[in-house]
Amino acid sequence: MDKYMYERDGQLDFYNAFLPRIGSNLSIDDVLGDNNDGVLNGNLPEFKLNVTDLDTALFQCIKYLSALRIKGKPVPSNILIVSLNAATAWLYHSVNYLQYIEKVYYGAASKDNKKFSGGGIADKVFCYDKPAEAEELVKILKEKKFTKINIDENCVVGWATPYYKTVPTARKEDFIGDSKGKHKATGEIRQPNVFADYIYPYKGETNVKFNYLMDRLNDFIQKKNLGAFYTPELYAEKSLELVRMAIDRVPNDNNYIILDRCAGTGNLESHLTNEELSHCIVSTVEYYEYKVLQELFGDKVRHIIPPIETSETFNAGLVKGADALSEEYINNPIIKEYVENPKCTIILFENPPYTESQAVVGQAKSPWKNSYVVEQMKNEVDGTVSNDLGNVFIWSGFKYYLRQPTDSYVVYSPVKYWKAQHLVNKQFVKGFAFNRKYFHTKIDACIMCALWANIDDYKTTEFSLEGYNIEEESVCKHKYVLPIKKVLSLFSQAYYDKRPIRNVKNGITVGLNGLESPNKPRIRPIYSEDIVGYMIAQSSGFDNPDLNSSLVVTGCYRGNGFFLRKDNYLEKLPMFCASRYITYNREWTERGRIMKSADGAERHTQDVANGKLSQFLLKCLLFTCVEMQNHMRTLTGSDGRFYRNELCLDGTNGETIALRDIKSLSLNEKEQTILNQWDMILLYAKKCENYTPSLTYGVYQIYAELDTSHTDEMTGDTVWDNIELHTALARLKNLVKNYYNTEIVPTLFEYEYLK
Repeated sequence: MDKYMYERDGQLDFYNAFLPRIGSNLSIDDVLGDNNDGVLNGNLPEFKLNVTDLDTALFQCIKYLSALRIKGKPVPSNILIVSLNAATAWLYHSVNYLQYIEKVYYGAASKDNKKFSGGGIADKVFCYDKPAEAEELVKILKEKKFTKINIDENCVVGWATPYYKTVPTARKEDFIGDSKGKHKATGEIRQPNVFADYIYPYKGETNVKFNYLMDRLNDFIQKKNLGAFYTPELYAEKSLELVRMAIDRVPNDNNYIILDRCAGTGNLESHLTNEELSHCIVSTVEYYEYKVLQELFGDKVRHIIPPIETSETFNAGLVKGADALSEEYINNPIIKEYVENPKCTIILFENPPYTESQAVVGQAKSPWKNSYVVEQMKNEVDGTVSNDLGNVFIWSGFKYYLRQPTDSYVVYSPVKYWKAQHLVNKQFVKGFAFNRKYFHTKIDACIMCALWANIDDYKTTEFSLEGYNIEEESVCKHKYVLPIKKVLSLFSQAYYDKRPIRNVKNGITVGLNGLESPNKPRIRPIYSEDIVGYMIAQSSGFDNPDLNSSLVVTGCYRGNGFFLRKDNYLEKLPMFCASRYITYNREWTERGRIMKSADGAERHTQDVANGKLSQFLLKCLLFTCVEMQNHMRTLTGSDGRFYRNELCLDGTNGETIALRDIKSLSLNEKEQTILNQWDMILLYAKKCENYTPSLTYGVYQIYAELDTSHTDEMTGDTVWDNIELHTALARLKNLVKNYYNTEIVPTLFEYEYLK
């Protein structure tokens, strides 16, 4: 019997011995996953060098099964605890531990397991070094049985995702449909078909138990069309401070209403007092949210739109009459009665759906883009502002509902609608900054919840928000005071080089990866001796930083940039540097709040001319040469020309423009360290088998072409072919981040490249 020093070795030997008997096409990669020791048919093996406590090992397996259930993955019927050095496997049937599997566990599954005492006796023990018992174990490993679990709020989202993948044409009603209301549908969770072997029928008569998850239970198409507008309970409660400030603005002799056109299941309203709820008018366009909204708030609010469900209410998963972007809704007589009453104050309180529609060839237009409100908005607002669904709600709120100076709007949305798009020019009263990550997204970013008074204000260019993060899952602590400064001009307006290019010849275009592109170019492919590269520094925000900022050796087929010239390329580099801010500053307070601007262009141009910024521009050059998003490559184009990367520090084939100019930089310790690290990278690069001596390499080309890897067939791990080079590149990245934030960022803020 083999003895092992390392669990991994024994695990691989076990699989290599048994997998050929289980399935000839099975590989170890097919088995491993989900941060456990694998799932093999209806079995969850857990390997130990030596099992010292069966209950402890069993509880670890229970935690693994709990995680599978939450992810919407079948729960194997068999748990196998394997002692590798004893060649022994204990079989437990997971159905006996369902009460534990249906709990939620936090932290590592291997920790804090010794207190578990619910294990009991194993159902079977195999000494698999004996042929007969090994054969029995093979039979067990071939079993494809699973333990049915109960659907609850902890796992329903996990099971929704595989359901919609399995049934691409399914809608929300197919998954959670119930028999309540006029539209009766029996969803998968109530009468399992696809998951018949994996879940028990859900017995809840309604979906109110899932009220905070309803946006996540939409099918893929509905999610895209409706956008996300879930609000975390702690943030919803905090924002009531703004609502009550709005109520305080109501004149003494006025009535008031609180209108929420996109209430979802009412989580914004969940902490309002009964008195405040009695002033609310709420609606939601999604049918199953409407049903939950009726159940939770139907007897508490003043009105729900529509008031009752009829046989016509259900409309392909939506609610007829509740589309806030329709002309029908704007003319709704219930709401209009209040809007047209001068003795009634209107308070809008909303977290509008957030989805941004961009034209993509061959992609269907989002239905909301064809709405009445969007068409009206396009007649009054220029540009692409109407591409954002949240903006459409905000614009229509001020357009159709707020009439008097004492009317108010409390609204959740990214700050760009005021900061960069100038959609709202009203009086800011007070606001909070919240972390977008908790709004059923995965992105740390800033969401503003602002109270606007319906009073014109075209003078204010800055205000501050109180920033709140959610900590310990129950505490909303005051952490930050965050300034919001208006952006008045874009890079493309003030800094892009729009001079005619001399001695132009036909050339090539490249993609964002720096290689020649086969795509039809949006710009003319040109070549000139004056050109040193092509820079993209578009957009004021950082929603897609790697798409909207790049540097390539010649024209990018996508356009949206400009050609860098040899005579003034240095003064353009701060744009590239500013575009990398969010890469090195990922805190939630930064993304969505800090943006790019050209508002300091006049001061910048003046100080470039008088030499005040000469050293700063050289610092930008050094950063550009060692930053990974500089995708300039040396290559030979289909036009037969040799395109050399001139903005790099490789002097192997002669001095580059960057090396020529960087000599004027008065090096500090950080800069010398970066240059030394670059020398080490180039040294290791030249040792690579696929290094080409005739090329001039930048950091990105070394990373893309020389820092290669392969997958270990036995372990599935990534193995770097040139570990010294890979390590040196990783070390450079850390140096670059520190250098950028200490030597470059302060000046970018000073000259309002960032604000």
